[in-house]
Amino acid sequence: MKSLMKAAFLSSVITAAIVYVLLEWRPLRSEFSRPPEVSLASSTVSVPIPAPANLSEDERNNIEIYQKYSPGVVNVTTTSYTYDIFYRAVPQSGMGSGAVIDTQGHIVTNYHVVRDAEQIQVTLPDKSKHAAKIVGSDPNNDLAVIQIDVPRGGLTPIPVGTSKGLQVGQKVLAIGNPFGLDRTLTTGIISSLGRSIESENGRIIQDMIQTDAAINHGNSGGPLLNNQGQIIGINSAILSPSDSSAGIGFAIPADTVRRISDELLRLGYVRHAYLGIDPRGMIALENVPGLSDALSLNTKTGLLVVRLVQSGPASLAGIREGTRQVRIGNGVLSVGGDVILAVQGKSVSSFQELATEVDKFKPGEKIALTVLRSNQKVDIPVTLQEAPRQQ
Repeated sequence: MKSLMKAAFLSSVITAAIVYVLLEWRPLRSEFSRPPEVSLASSTVSVPIPAPANLSEDERNNIEIYQKYSPGVVNVTTTSYTYDIFYRAVPQSGMGSGAVIDTQGHIVTNYHVVRDAEQIQVTLPDKSKHAAKIVGSDPNNDLAVIQIDVPRGGLTPIPVGTSKGLQVGQKVLAIGNPFGLDRTLTTGIISSLGRSIESENGRIIQDMIQTDAAINHGNSGGPLLNNQGQIIGINSAILSPSDSSAGIGFAIPADTVRRISDELLRLGYVRHAYLGIDPRGMIALENVPGLSDALSLNTKTGLLVVRLVQSGPASLAGIREGTRQVRIGNGVLSVGGDVILAVQGKSVSSFQELATEVDKFKPGEKIALTVLRSNQKVDIPVTLQEAPRQQ
């Protein structure tokens, strides 16, 4: 009897164990049949994510360029100070982008990004922050070079390409920090070439690249890249009635960027050619209705020379300034001087156009000014000097 009871007891135990195993095995197996879960917040687990097989060639190019060169795009923040009515300092901050151009810590950005800045800070993609100094700047072309001190190998330079041979319709990629959203990629095409826009100091920047790649506040100073990852321009301005992206952005061409940045690295400033006539020393005929007729000139456009800089290039070359005072309307003008019509055969009708044409040449080079003198056109050679440095 006892042996039967013992056998029954053992049988029930074995049956219970089998039931337990059967009940518990399913979820255990199910748990291990799932891929292991990976926390996105974990910094110790790295699971490579293969690229989707259905990417287009263009998408793959975008991804490759971004992964390779976006580490060379930095965030530039500035601090300047104004004073309230009680003479208390009020800090003001600015924001822009920059492109690393070498391993020595040199970064190209826009002049208007760092203008009047008393402190400049560069944030790298690894979130490290570095104080920056201005190596040099060129307001005429809205470019500046700044520098940070980073250990060797800590930077990813972006190659500077050329703006020669660009074509309307060519794909471009813009990387920057619009509204502080670091290393944002936008893509588009070259919408037009050879555009001219006015810089903040009134000079005309020529040969600008127009693009429909979205550019907003904070993109200034960031690179515009081609499909090989080369800098073909530095994003500088937008044209928009809403002050935000409207698909019309402008970039300073790479050939200008290289020329200006090389001179800034070499000298700390840019040598500009100088004619020896400032805006107050001439009058655009088309801006004063009736002036041409009142002076019996046979031209409606051009720049009437009122006053020259003594011992300046124009004065030394024999350009004539006003010789007599006459009343025109409510004002008194000095007339009788030459009327500048063209620089090297290129017609000019405003001081901005004159300055832009002169700026194409280097100090020491000789140019031909076409002037109207006694209603006769005369070509006068002028040897340009170096423009006084702006303080």
